[in-house]
Amino acid sequence: MPWINLAQILVSALLIVSILLQQRGQLLGSTFGGSGESFLVKRGLERNLHIFTVFLAAIFVALAIVNLLI
Repeated sequence: MPWINLAQILVSALLIVSILLQQRGQLLGSTFGGSGESFLVKRGLERNLHIFTVFLAAIFVALAIVNLLI
């Protein structure tokens, strides 16, 4: 089914973008001499982006399984 392949390509592109938008362990301010504090609790946009990434990953896995079974 071609629509499953197109959906999987779209979801994978969105998943790549959402992963690249997330911060990586250190804050940007610490690079330029700021304090190296990190927060363990995700808040606001970072939390929503994390939830969106998990949602996209689940959809990607489901589409891959459906594509495999067809």
